Amino acid sequence: MTDLVSYSVSDGVAHIELNRPEVSNAVDLPTAHAFDDAVKEAAADDAVRVVLLTGAGKRFCAGGDVASMVASDGDQSAYLLELAGALDGALQRLAALEKPVVAAVQGAVAGAGLGVMLSCDLVVAAPGTKFVIAYPGVGLTPDCGVSWLLPRAIGQQRALQMALTNRPIDSDRALDWGLVTEVGEQDRAVELAGELAAGSVFAFGQARRLVRGSFESDRASVGRDEAETIAKAVATDDAQRLLTAFTKR
Repeated sequence: MTDLVSYSVSDGVAHIELNRPEVSNAVDLPTAHAFDDAVKEAAADDAVRVVLLTGAGKRFCAGGDVASMVASDGDQSAYLLELAGALDGALQRLAALEKPVVAAVQGAVAGAGLGVMLSCDLVVAAPGTKFVIAYPGVGLTPDCGVSWLLPRAIGQQRALQMALTNRPIDSDRALDWGLVTEVGEQDRAVELAGELAAGSVFAFGQARRLVRGSFESDRASVGRDEAETIAKAVATDDAQRLLTAFTKR
């Protein structure tokens, strides 16, 4: 990777970290491409069983880099179209991984940062973290899947409240609304990633695929997909190991 996004693998966990703490990990075009490269590497590496996503410094992610938009040469519309497309492509790739993804967030999660967070499966938010949609404050509209992901996480009316009032919510309310999984420190996210790495990567990866894909499918199609997938799952080494252990209890 580059200095903009760090990447490492240990004990089956790929750790991807946004690494622009001086700008609250705001994403400019080079960062979006570096993030996409990290996701591709995690997807391609069979040694990776789980992805852990973090942001360096005091804040997880401030969304798109407004300064880079203002400073972009030429057409700002063209720059934003390229930036939003690049980051959204990376997030769709992250959401489509057939490996579970854990996020640890802290400080602030704003704008497209919500899209980054909601592309993960389990989210541990540090106490005091603020969540804000942010776009109205600079006269812009949601991107990077936020208008699709947010109402599915917290419901349409709450999503509209965030989108139209631009008022932040804190970590306790985020937990109550279902925006995050737990409130805790980053160590808890590391612990969760380790627990998942010790389980069945096929089962976890397929479970996230089934749940995330269910919004775009009908009940009968989901049932067929589930039946075909569980038939494949039972033949995996992890399933055979866990089934044998279960029968010996």
